[in-house]
Amino acid sequence: MTNPSSSIKQGRTAAMRFIMLTVLIDMISIGLIIPVLPVLVGNFTGSQADQAFWYGVVAFTFGIANFFGSPILGALSDAYGRRPVLLIGFCGLGLNFFATALSTALWMLLVVRLVGGAMQANVAVANAYVADITAPEDRAKRFGMLGAMFGLGFIIGPIMGGLLGGINLRLPFYAAGCMSLINLLYGYFVLPESLPADRRRPFVWKNINPFASLKALSQLKTVGPLVAVIACSGLAQFVLQSSWVLYTTFKFGWGPQQNGWSLAAVGVMSVLVQGVLLGRLLKRFSPQRLAVIGLISSSIAFALWGAASQGWMMYAIIFVNVFGLTVTSSIQSIISSAADSHSQGKTLGAVSSLNSMMAIMAPMIGAPLLGVVSHLPKGDWRIGAPFYFCALLQLASLILAYSHFQRQRRTRLANTIT
Repeated sequence: MTNPSSSIKQGRTAAMRFIMLTVLIDMISIGLIIPVLPVLVGNFTGSQADQAFWYGVVAFTFGIANFFGSPILGALSDAYGRRPVLLIGFCGLGLNFFATALSTALWMLLVVRLVGGAMQANVAVANAYVADITAPEDRAKRFGMLGAMFGLGFIIGPIMGGLLGGINLRLPFYAAGCMSLINLLYGYFVLPESLPADRRRPFVWKNINPFASLKALSQLKTVGPLVAVIACSGLAQFVLQSSWVLYTTFKFGWGPQQNGWSLAAVGVMSVLVQGVLLGRLLKRFSPQRLAVIGLISSSIAFALWGAASQGWMMYAIIFVNVFGLTVTSSIQSIISSAADSHSQGKTLGAVSSLNSMMAIMAPMIGAPLLGVVSHLPKGDWRIGAPFYFCALLQLASLILAYSHFQRQRRTRLANTIT
């Protein structure tokens, strides 16, 4: 006879494979447009300073829509299951990409990104999906596997986007739209539901206020102060993402293809670290210690990226910043383990909302900083201003995280003695 626990384990393993493939396709479609979206915005502007400003505005509209949309979709996934909400996200992404490809003015880009941001919460729901099918002690490793799919998507996507963008600037958006439709079909016919009916909770509008969900996140037992760590570290990552293409364009004269290859290098390291090394690192380090080491590494990496005087240096720093790629999975596993099984979607939706808030703020900081230094000659160290700001943010995250973990350690020791 079949062992019931063995069957459950096999089912969870199969579900994990399904969601990993879903995230991979999703990230390829998103990665496709990264090297070309700033260039597309530049086609509607007359100077590098204007390009930086309007790209910041386009990124801002997506972030603010996602900030208000993520907790709603996260709560809907707690009430009706992960699968239907993921399908909504794939549909929203597909429409967003096709409409972006057809845009002929800046205002059209802004409207498209606003709608796309409101409908896209795939990251939060995918994380909740993994939490549904994974025991708390295994979540850091599973989140790392999911992070590896993000990285793999950012290997394939930017390379494809750079190559297709070299042929036609709008071609990557059509390709990304087709990838989203493939994901929609795959999810509809293959992806199983992860949330049983007995673990669902009613959808209540008053509970999906993004600010209320952030307050609930800060009140989670043992992890409340880590909200500030997520905020600072997330803001640094989003400033990096929103500034990378324009920074390398202004400083090194890179185009879509060079940027595509550099982003692919980030993806290679993400896959290597989170898909191969993270499990081994977690056997040696706790998630708390790994987060601290990662924040030290990323603080240094941001400063070095800003100071780089030649393009090859960007690659060298990418490949050296191994521990910096473990921070997100480590912190996320700590927070997920503190939430009960009935509110994983809401909790991780709140994390996504916090990240979306940082995504809103990032272009408001990175774009003006780039605009101020856009007149400087190529290779000037001052063009790295956004990255120096990121280094300071990561340093603040390090101080906050280390202080929090030390307080927890002292509390545990005191409780043991008494």
